[in-house]
Amino acid sequence: MKKIIGIGNALVDVLVQMNDDMLLRELQLPKGGMQLINEQQQRVLSHRIQPLTPQKATGGSAGNTILALANLGMKPGFIGKVGKDEMGTFYANNCKQTGIEAKLTTCETPTGVANTFISADGERTFGTYLGAAALMQADEITPDMFQGYHLLHIEGYLVQNHELIEKICKAAKQEGMKLSIDLASYNVIQTDLPFFRHLVEDYIDFVFANEEECTAFTEKQDPKEGLEYIAQLCTLAIVKLGSKGAIAMWGASSNQYGTEAFAPAIKVNVTDTTAAGDFFAAGFLYAFCNGATLERCLQAGTLLSSEVIQIIGTQLPEEVWKKIRSSIKQLY
Repeated sequence: MKKIIGIGNALVDVLVQMNDDMLLRELQLPKGGMQLINEQQQRVLSHRIQPLTPQKATGGSAGNTILALANLGMKPGFIGKVGKDEMGTFYANNCKQTGIEAKLTTCETPTGVANTFISADGERTFGTYLGAAALMQADEITPDMFQGYHLLHIEGYLVQNHELIEKICKAAKQEGMKLSIDLASYNVIQTDLPFFRHLVEDYIDFVFANEEECTAFTEKQDPKEGLEYIAQLCTLAIVKLGSKGAIAMWGASSNQYGTEAFAPAIKVNVTDTTAAGDFFAAGFLYAFCNGATLERCLQAGTLLSSEVIQIIGTQLPEEVWKKIRSSIKQLY
């Protein structure tokens, strides 16, 4: 089986369930948004939520995708940066326990934390302290990190560091790898659109985007038009449509240019949409690496995303993973 390695912000997810939104107002976090916080704010926030018995899990966009791939039976890798602290040890140990080859650099800055507040209506609000994750530098990336792997999955949040992302892409291409990217956030794309387009045109093979990210990247309101636009720039374009399913199209650099596929969404009761897109990418890439058709790859992605949105966080029980693994095998 082809091997996948991811690179992204190594964050520890700290999840807090709330009966009301008073805590959000107290902490001045806009409901439904993602707000970056500094180290001092993180200390205050951490102290405030401790009585609420928060759940803890490894996180970050690419980290979630790699976690899901490991639970599907792959032996994936992950590159990131953590602090020399309890959270960093937790991240490394969790990777080891789940079969992820973690290539983690360390520093004195505390490990990044994604504080996730889940309101009674299922809405998520983030107070994110990037910490050590934001300090990964281009000179820490070497081609040997990618040896033995066939595909590199990149999270779009890294694109803000141009020197770093260029070094990542060049080093991976030097090893003959395919590159996939999850565009990650429409507002990040909007502030750095020319560079995002440069990356996709010059390096990226597979592009994952949701509707908002597709619109931000292509400046087209219709997702089908957006899909066609992205497909002109790469090998494979995938657009997630939420409750309407997902679409994909082979791109201009493939020998099947213009061939498209669709998979409907699976109707479930939504509890928490954390990592839905990350798990979708994992299902899609896993099926793709096993030779599944484009439609089957979309179905695999939809299956994983439908399971993770039924729980709080990303820690699916093993019995659920057994069911997922069995269902996915029937797709290829």
